[in-house]
Amino acid sequence: MLPHKSDGTKKPQFTDFEGKTSFGMSVFNLSNAIMGSGILGLSYAMSNTGIVLFIILLICIACLSSYSVHLLLKSAGVVGIRAYEQLGFRAFGHPGKIAAGVIITFHNIGAMSSYLFIVKYELPLVIQAFLEWFLNGNYLILIVSVCIILPLALMRQLGYLGYTSGFSLTCMVFFLSSVITIFWQSISPQPCCRDKCLSMCFEAEQNPVWHNYPHSLVSFLKHSSCDASNFSYPLYGFQTAYTIPILAFAFVCHPEVLPIYTELKNATKRRMQGIANVSIMGMFVMYLLTAIFGYLTFYVNTESELLHTYSKVDPLDTLILCVRVAVLVAVTLTVPVVLFPIRRAILQLLFPAKPFHWARHITIALCLLFVVNVLVILVPNIRDIFGIIGATTAPSLIFILPGLFYIRIVPTEQEPMKSRPKITAACFTAMGFIFMSMSLTFIIIDWTTGEKRAGGGH
Repeated sequence: MLPHKSDGTKKPQFTDFEGKTSFGMSVFNLSNAIMGSGILGLSYAMSNTGIVLFIILLICIACLSSYSVHLLLKSAGVVGIRAYEQLGFRAFGHPGKIAAGVIITFHNIGAMSSYLFIVKYELPLVIQAFLEWFLNGNYLILIVSVCIILPLALMRQLGYLGYTSGFSLTCMVFFLSSVITIFWQSISPQPCCRDKCLSMCFEAEQNPVWHNYPHSLVSFLKHSSCDASNFSYPLYGFQTAYTIPILAFAFVCHPEVLPIYTELKNATKRRMQGIANVSIMGMFVMYLLTAIFGYLTFYVNTESELLHTYSKVDPLDTLILCVRVAVLVAVTLTVPVVLFPIRRAILQLLFPAKPFHWARHITIALCLLFVVNVLVILVPNIRDIFGIIGATTAPSLIFILPGLFYIRIVPTEQEPMKSRPKITAACFTAMGFIFMSMSLTFIIIDWTTGEKRAGGGH
């Protein structure tokens, strides 16, 4: 018998599918999956933590996210499995498969809801500027879902969305450039956003919510809320509970990693890890710049959705209007990318042995878009979506599941339980449970006490 050659021949990662998607297109798709709507909440998160603490947290979350992708790819490489749900089955049987499928479904439904939530509130303002008609956001998200998202979501392979993902990322780069431009306008000799910031401070002072605070704190707000702080003054209490969930939500791409890995041309673990590292690093830079310049424009008056804060300056300003259009295009084109893993999870749970069928493919997409549209119409504040999804499914996908899969799937002959990689994976998983428990506790306390930040929502 001839010996098996490990070099010089192409070794497919998955025997049932040969990928055809290039490295660049894979980077576009994964970056688009990371980007999403989370970028709009980062300036709000910085206003709660201050600049220094925010940068530390952002670096930590980005590094941990990259490490969790490493655990996921290592587990997938050991058993040659291309689906998150199948990894769950290999690690914990049917309960693991169901848990992975349910977590992915809930997380990506939440992500899709946040994208369409932006469409609901921003598209009427764009149309108002152009046409002054049809201003009901609930109707508009239905039109966008049927006319734009659904046709893209019916693509059979995720790799086909590489071009739309690239265009979506271009729109978000324009958004970042505009945020920086507006910041420099705000500190120019002709005051714009700065004067509006001071006006918003005065309005906040008149709000009855500030009557609950001592006079010294109100005075502090009046004189310093339009100045940057390195660390957050403890004025908003459990509002900072939303900071880490928002950051975690902003870096979740794990449900898309294995589908992209499957369709990657010349797929290897090292090649896919490189795609993940490039994507995470690129998004880290965009997130950091957006958060800093958005925060330095509005300071403590930054809202949970940055575009809504700009509307208080001049909703009909040409640059702000172009920014709205760019962000609307970007989040709309991201929805189909996020829908793919949900459909895959549902197919794995309900029809594991069935071959591809267009009727199931289309029906699942229609049902998902219906559920997401209903949620968007009913949910009043995007901060609640960022908070709950970021505190539950995000730590599960970033910390808990990759760590558990790694511990259970990688053979003890290859890596004993007391080896450094498995001990690190166990600590990584424990960190996820701690993070989830603390975030949920703070958010529930925030809800039960009724503590609301002025101007924090829509």
